Amino acid sequence: MQEQKKILFVINPISGGKKKTAFNKKVLEVLDMQKFKPTFQQTTRPNHAYELGKMAIEEGYDAVVAVGGDGTINELGSALVGSGIPMGIIPEGSGNGLALYLGVPMNETSAINRLNRFETVDVDCGIINEKPFFNIAGLGFDATVSDRFANDSIRGPIGYLRSVINVISKYKPCKYELTIDGKLYEREAFMISVANSPQYGNNAYIAPNASVNDGVLDVCIVHKFPLYILPMMVFHLFNRSADQSEYVEIIPGKDINIKRLDAGPIHVDGEPVNMANDLNIIVKPKALKIIC
Repeated sequence: MQEQKKILFVINPISGGKKKTAFNKKVLEVLDMQKFKPTFQQTTRPNHAYELGKMAIEEGYDAVVAVGGDGTINELGSALVGSGIPMGIIPEGSGNGLALYLGVPMNETSAINRLNRFETVDVDCGIINEKPFFNIAGLGFDATVSDRFANDSIRGPIGYLRSVINVISKYKPCKYELTIDGKLYEREAFMISVANSPQYGNNAYIAPNASVNDGVLDVCIVHKFPLYILPMMVFHLFNRSADQSEYVEIIPGKDINIKRLDAGPIHVDGEPVNMANDLNIIVKPKALKIIC
């Protein structure tokens, strides 16, 4: 009989506004217990998933699974980068952008069952001012929305939509100076997304041609647009055609600097973080193994 792989499930109990009280029982029913020996830990505070990831490395786990959304994946992935220890994903977030792109099933039972195959893919990691991201980092409008959403009592897509509506009528575009692989661009933009994967989540594609393992990030500049164009912009997002909009400019790059007028929030895989006005962004190819 083969030796069981030690696998740690890191559970965010509040992600996506979903209760996870029966999750451990479901794992014990679906996971191949001849292959795996599971352990369960719940996060109780910001950065706790990162700490648990580091603990898993020290204690010799064979795999770690993020049970949550893109924020939980970010913390755990940040801990595991370069370790060679693969990360699984059980999508339990509001958007689940990276999981959707990688084809991880949205159904909890199916996602647990997928772990039994233990097949991995190597994905790139973006780094913005030394903070890793695996899906999308952004500044401008969507960062302001993420900041508002993080402080909202309503989670899930409804809470996010409420944050969008609250921000959009008052938001003003900003001026940016971008240097992408040595070339200078000056832009007034509604928002800028730096995409490792094509979508934010919920199948909203900001960078339709982005890939998590091509060694390149897609810088998506959304220019100032009249408010009456908003329904068409939303259509482009969900029709995977954002790159066809006259208001969207996408520039691929590996070494990116963005200067803005003021420090303030950006979002890193959907989570708001305050950063300086000067942002340095690089890509680290094939930095993390993901079970998918």
